[in-house]
Parts: sequence; structure tokens; C-alpha cells
Amino acid sequence: GGKHMVRKANVINKTGLGGGKGSAEVHYIVPEEELYGHGRMYAKVCLKPGSTVGWHRHVGETEPYYILEGQGVFIDDDKSRTSVGPGDVCTILSGQCHSIENTSETEDLVFMALIYKD
Repeated sequence: GGKHMVRKANVINKTGLGGGKGSAEVHYIVPEEELYGHGRMYAKVCLKPGSTVGWHRHVGETEPYYILEGQGVFIDDDKSRTSVGPGDVCTILSGQCHSIENTSETEDLVFMALIYKD
């Protein structure tokens, strides 16, 4: 028989994601080895109030953020700043940079992050 494939996410507290400030709780949903080379990360990120994911570049991979809860600002490759909230999808393409900021003083900014190969 096959093994049961229901499990809890692997939750890790991280500081300075992407060189940013503050802290985040990262819920790793699928281990990298189970992405079988198609991608690097599938996670739910809870970015704490006032925290940021720093400006970083993606090479050979694409990463959409899907905002679930809270309010923040997404900084695109051209440094444009866009307010984001639940239901917004922020996609970055290979070779581009991005960052995201939780602008709330009280609420977490919660989003899904998937990094997949081009």
C-alpha cells in the first residue's frame, strides 16, 4: 500500500527574508524534493507587522504571491509600489526583482508563494 500523504506544514520562523527586515512564519507545504525539480518552494508566508521581504532577484524561475490576508505594498521590478490585499496576485518573472512590505502595525500579511522553474 501507499503511504498516507496528509501531514502538517513544516513551520519555520525566519528573520530578514530576502534581506528584508523583521520576521515571518514560513509554512513549507511541500518539501523541495517532492517538487521533483519543477520548483523550489510552495509555502504560506505570514509576514509580521512592519516586516518586509527584501529586494531580491529571481533567475530561471517565476514566483507569484497570492495574498490571503492583510494589507501590504508590493514592489515590482521597476520599483513601482502597489497596495495589495486579499485576492491579489503579484507575479515576478525570471530575471526580475521584487519585494513586499507589511504596512500594517497590527495584522499579519499572509500570502502563498510558489517558486517554479521556467
